[in-house]
Amino acid sequence: MTIPKKNTTRKIVKHIRGRAHGPITRLMSPSDLGETLKPFVFLDLVDAQGPSLQALAGMPLHPHSGIATVTVFTKGGMHFDDPESGTGVIGYGGVEWLRAGSGVWHGKEMSLDDVQHLSGFQLWLSLPPELENGPPQSRYIEAKDMRSVGPAHIIIGEYENVQSPVLAPEGINYLLITLRPGEEWQYMPPKGHTVVWLAVASGSLNTGDTIKEGEMVVFESAEKPIVIKVTGDQGVDFVLGSAVPHPHTLHLGSDSVHTSAEALVAGEQSIAELGQKLKEEGDRRTSSGSIPVFR
Repeated sequence: MTIPKKNTTRKIVKHIRGRAHGPITRLMSPSDLGETLKPFVFLDLVDAQGPSLQALAGMPLHPHSGIATVTVFTKGGMHFDDPESGTGVIGYGGVEWLRAGSGVWHGKEMSLDDVQHLSGFQLWLSLPPELENGPPQSRYIEAKDMRSVGPAHIIIGEYENVQSPVLAPEGINYLLITLRPGEEWQYMPPKGHTVVWLAVASGSLNTGDTIKEGEMVVFESAEKPIVIKVTGDQGVDFVLGSAVPHPHTLHLGSDSVHTSAEALVAGEQSIAELGQKLKEEGDRRTSSGSIPVFR
């Protein structure tokens, strides 16, 4: 691979450290960076060890509409147990894809694997009008069924003519990448992908500016590649997103993100009705302790 000269690489325009609440660090929300980086509207970095793992297990069921959630892990993994999807483990390179659409309730669909350290990211995507109030979709894809190119696991989209099996909207790439100490790698966003960002789970790297563990950065809008070099003697785990900009203004509810006020009203009404049905269903817990997504 030919590495471009420094002045031809895409520059960083913003560094974000986020806000930590226990084992979860909020790096992006729909009310802040989400409007700038849409269709990427939310990003949490999870890093839990020992007792803090129980904080994740205690998360309550909650609703969403108008978005898709994408969950990946850089360390450890979680079990899924679903009547439609069967059972398995989502670990490094795998993904939980949940397109909320018209409405879902979730939060306990995966249970903790036998690990001492769990690290990963949950990303939200704002859906286009044709999907934001459409039928929900839930998929668990294990690492063996995903695709990769070099060090990049293609979670969403297409990279170097390799397509992810996730049925996400077009014009979005989301990669999970691990680089070894001293390794250098280049990403050239597809044409039209003017929205580009990167977040580091562990280690540190340099793209012309240093990006440290737990940090997220936003790149300039330009037709330039991103050249990444690992710094220090530790490998680096990170995620990178690029996309064609989402052309709609975000309309925000407490649990929903939509493209219009009318779509938001419909989504919030749908999840309220779904919540009542969920109460009527009673105990839906599986033998493994998980509670499947309700849609």
